[in-house]
Amino acid sequence: MKKHPLRVVQFGLGPIGCAVARLVNERSDLELIGGVDIDPEKTGKDVGTIIGLDKELGFPVVSSLKEVLDRTAADVVTHTTSSYFDLFKLQIEEILQSGLDIVSTAEELSFPWLENYVVANELDEVAKQAGKTVLGTGVNPGFLMDTLPLTITGICQKVDYISVTRVINASERRGPFQAKIGSGMSVEAFMEKMESGRMGHVGLPESMGMLFDTLGERMERYDDSVEPVVAEKLTKTDAFTVQPGEVKGLKQVARGFGANGEFAKLTFIAALDMEDDGDTIQIKGRPDLEVKLKGTNGDLSTVAMVVNAVRRVHEAPAGLVTMRDIPPVTA
Repeated sequence: MKKHPLRVVQFGLGPIGCAVARLVNERSDLELIGGVDIDPEKTGKDVGTIIGLDKELGFPVVSSLKEVLDRTAADVVTHTTSSYFDLFKLQIEEILQSGLDIVSTAEELSFPWLENYVVANELDEVAKQAGKTVLGTGVNPGFLMDTLPLTITGICQKVDYISVTRVINASERRGPFQAKIGSGMSVEAFMEKMESGRMGHVGLPESMGMLFDTLGERMERYDDSVEPVVAEKLTKTDAFTVQPGEVKGLKQVARGFGANGEFAKLTFIAALDMEDDGDTIQIKGRPDLEVKLKGTNGDLSTVAMVVNAVRRVHEAPAGLVTMRDIPPVTA
């Protein structure tokens, strides 16, 4: 039996949000019915224009979800605003209390039960009271360093150690991502910014927590280190010109330790002009496994994961769920 298209509101119209909205608009099983953003340069303009379509869609970008729901009914919100609980929690609560399911790119939402246990329980309760579902996902966290390696362990009789390495040629990514990894900064400024806690890759603790918890391992200790990747030659992109000696990216390594020592290592390297772009998963156990993945475009893959998860989330039991709680997300 053919299912009716799910009515989707895009909440947040930055580069990723606009790309999500475009893909939703392409899909026959989904219908884009609204766009929310507080940027005064976007509000009031047709959503089709703002997200980069060659046509208007007949409804404007508005600054609140209520304005969309006053005009039409909806089923699901695709949410792409912030990484951090203190910035997105009230948004998520508002959406749930408006009676809508949520697929979000918020990294701290992807597996919040270890790092943000109290606020995760609060959101779970709000979702259950509303009878709605919320999922945090993306390519990483959400897939490459957690869901995919966990799926691969299904063919292992035992697992002793997991290592995942992700190398990104950031020259092929959007300008805001290049800025997020410190492109063009001095080493000193980079280290100061990292100390503030709001730069670099977000989501390694969540991926690590999902690995440990799902495999039944108790995490005794978690370590996370970051160092700059420094340019050895002049490096240019559309967004940055990086001089030799300046930062062109970062290397971030997370280690999780169980009762028998180090159990998992997650290495994230993102820098301009990086070679050997790709993802490698190594599992030590019975048997030993190695999986290499090439061609994973972070932006395209994040957008795909969000949109492909919409119907899974809409059909899932109410509450705060993770990627391990729903059926496999597929194209």
